[in-house]
Amino acid sequence: MRLIYVVHIVAGGLALLSGYTALYSAKGAAVHRKSGRLFVYAMLTMAVAGTTIAAIRNVAPSVNLPAALLTSYLVITALTAVRPPSASARWLTPGLMIIGLAVGLTSLTFGFEAIASADGKGRDGMPAFPFLMFGVIGTLAGVLDLRLMRVGGLTGASRLARHLWRMSFALFIAALSFFIGQAQVFPKPVRIMPLLALPVLAVLVTMLYWLWRVRVRRSFRGLVATVGAPGVVR
Repeated sequence: MRLIYVVHIVAGGLALLSGYTALYSAKGAAVHRKSGRLFVYAMLTMAVAGTTIAAIRNVAPSVNLPAALLTSYLVITALTAVRPPSASARWLTPGLMIIGLAVGLTSLTFGFEAIASADGKGRDGMPAFPFLMFGVIGTLAGVLDLRLMRVGGLTGASRLARHLWRMSFALFIAALSFFIGQAQVFPKPVRIMPLLALPVLAVLVTMLYWLWRVRVRRSFRGLVATVGAPGVVR
């Protein structure tokens, strides 16, 4: 069992290092591709090890199992978003959508149970926030998977945005689990909540920036180009 803990810790460290590298490196460059590939492998390894620990040692399974399933689901669907379409991907998407919706709806149920707990201690001693967060992300991602199957696929900016936000949220969950969830491992001089929250919030801020670059800015440029084109009535 000690080996599983070592694998979980090492994989988690590699996931954070490679995830931040991919997030802040030039998109599409060799560094981004290599660090992104390492992030996928490390996250999946960490999730499998975490699932094993939560199930065998009964370590907060109601929150750790959904976290592991959700991060795996987000990473895999983000990876398939930038891979060439294939026959296997057509079968993979519905299965992953079911996982995303199942995790999302189950977590929402747990979150409402935590809010309504009579003793005010949440569900299994956990507050409502992580359950509600996993619930909203999982349900939203599953609904977007359903939309993807209905339209038959995504291209261009929509495809990049799907890849970006899912990878970023997977990194956000990993960063939140480490910097906030494991705050006790940090030395006391730096164990300051606003300080530990900075790398977690940085993921969200950077994700929003890149989504703006990919979707809003490109759309605005296209609008300007159309309005300014010769023969267009203004």
